[in-house]
Amino acid sequence: MSVCKSLMYKSFFITGYVLLAVSCGTKTTDMAIVDPWIKKDLIIKSITEVKFADKSYNVKDYGALADGVTMNTIAFEKAIKECSVNGGGKVIVPNGKYLTGPIHMESNVNLHLEDNAEILFSVNPKDYPIVHTSFEGTELMNYSPLIYAKNKTNIAITGKGILNGQADSTNWWVWSGGKSYGWQKGIPSQNDPANREVLVDMAEKGVPVSERVFGDGRYLRPNFVEFFECNTVLIKDVKIINAPFWVLHPLKTNNIIIDGVTVNSHGPNNDGCDPEYSQNIIIKNCVFNTGDDCIAIKSGRDADGRRVAMPSKNIIVENCKMIDGHGGVVIGSEISAGVNNVFVENCVMDSPNLDRAIRIKTNSRRGGIIEDVYVRNLEVGTVKECVLKLNMFYNVYGAQTGNFIPVIRNISLENIKVKKAGRYGVWAEGYKESPVENVTLKNVVIEKADSIYLLKNIKKFKFIDTYINQKKIESIKD
Repeated sequence: MSVCKSLMYKSFFITGYVLLAVSCGTKTTDMAIVDPWIKKDLIIKSITEVKFADKSYNVKDYGALADGVTMNTIAFEKAIKECSVNGGGKVIVPNGKYLTGPIHMESNVNLHLEDNAEILFSVNPKDYPIVHTSFEGTELMNYSPLIYAKNKTNIAITGKGILNGQADSTNWWVWSGGKSYGWQKGIPSQNDPANREVLVDMAEKGVPVSERVFGDGRYLRPNFVEFFECNTVLIKDVKIINAPFWVLHPLKTNNIIIDGVTVNSHGPNNDGCDPEYSQNIIIKNCVFNTGDDCIAIKSGRDADGRRVAMPSKNIIVENCKMIDGHGGVVIGSEISAGVNNVFVENCVMDSPNLDRAIRIKTNSRRGGIIEDVYVRNLEVGTVKECVLKLNMFYNVYGAQTGNFIPVIRNISLENIKVKKAGRYGVWAEGYKESPVENVTLKNVVIEKADSIYLLKNIKKFKFIDTYINQKKIESIKD
């Protein structure tokens, strides 16, 4: 079955189940309407989990050397391909340090790292072939992600070992053009006129992806782990450090469980997890300590997002810890195809270097409909800017205005405790013709906010048993 058909069938299952519940009497109807968390449980039940044959393939048997110096790209490739051809199973990476180029996954393979195994990825761009991938929400032909799977089914990365991208200010990070990451005047970067801007322009003009060829001399960094048009994926227990760019990037992928993963990477654009054009995702029991958003849900940038037109949806985040980052759980800014059905619960967010707890960011070039976002049971220590930020005027890389007015609606926060909120408790800004609509804060207690809120162009904004700076906040009248 194709990935697209699988996505369609999953969506039909969830939608049909909810409609059936609504049709089965008044009591169930009320539950389905009043308690959206029922939908979360249905999503969890619908997600297919990985299953592997009981066979093992040790990378050392294919020539891998754990000396941290020898390139093991071919050894990994041989082990993974033989495992897949023989019906699948577990490819074991024993204890030790293994230097390699990109690892390309195959169907029915579980890449398993033993507790003291560490995979060190080459920082030489020439080791990374050009593949179909994505950069900041725009598809292109570029350097292969460090771990890459395209059109694969039933794949996993497991074990308590380390995936080390070895990125720092002497290699990948300097390409960001950030002075704090080693860039100085005269050093080429993604911000040179012939690089990132050209890609964005190609997408706006509808240039086919096959003709958007970048790579050598264009300085667009690769994603770390990317599952592209895959189905049924597990990432469990590994620790991921020193990423060149986005860390975990499910792209057009369905049925994903990310469980017990630790991301510790403070480079530029080091988002912890970026589901894009993807659905039916569980992110649980993870720790994110990042140089950008901890989790950032996306669905394509501008014209490219509208071309693909595949919203991200049915995404569950639970029992996670967010430390440093621009935001704890973020939606956007590459959001043109929209996002819906996001559930966040039982998370801890706390760091003087965490800017916001929950954030939605878009603008009139991005557009997109962002709706049905439900958050409950958060313990927030310190955030720098605000607890909840809903922004239709997100602005990076210069002017970001256009003719695609976004929609943000149906946002709920319940049972939230915040010790130190920063500049605002809540910050929401919409358009007059498209206000931020139907936002509810219930049983929310926010302390130490410099200002209670900043609200512009909003509609149906409710505060129920909510206190900011020990003051009970009244709902906003339309």
